[in-house]
Amino acid sequence: MAIAREQVERFLRDLGADGIPHPGGTLMTHLARVADLLAQWGADTDVRYAGLCHAMYGTDGFDRSLLEVSERAKLAALIGSRAEELVYLYGSCDRSAVYPRLGATPTVFTDRFTGREHDVDDAALHAFLEITAANEFDVMVHNTELAAMHGASLYQLFARVADHLSPAALQAWRNHFGPR
Repeated sequence: MAIAREQVERFLRDLGADGIPHPGGTLMTHLARVADLLAQWGADTDVRYAGLCHAMYGTDGFDRSLLEVSERAKLAALIGSRAEELVYLYGSCDRSAVYPRLGATPTVFTDRFTGREHDVDDAALHAFLEITAANEFDVMVHNTELAAMHGASLYQLFARVADHLSPAALQAWRNHFGPR
């Protein structure tokens, strides 16, 4: 796919991402930082674009959406099918059902939009966890209150699924939120 990141960022700004407050500034700045972290951690282009757009349909922890789920084709046309599927997987994750299952094989996801459960293959699980690690890392380093409440438990989650994370992602979490 030959789309430039600037085009994706323009699309996000046109949808209002730069006017939505988020820890560390706006949703737009958060999305850009998540994509930058994923690039630093060695993620491929689809995962970086999914990270840049991860909040497109809202998330279990952020209920503001930029596009309706019924408009998935618009995002797929812009960033590609695989990247959009990762955005949907991320946004559809019912965290209270899925997080306790992470580390089990197969990994069963519960879609918060439909209520359906489905298995996730290793490649999608790795991408999901990289995006999750980058998203939560950015939120935690920009909100000390949330970091105090959730940093250690998120570190434990990522340590539990270390086999599905890049060494760089795991090291970032270990350095900032691991045991002292």
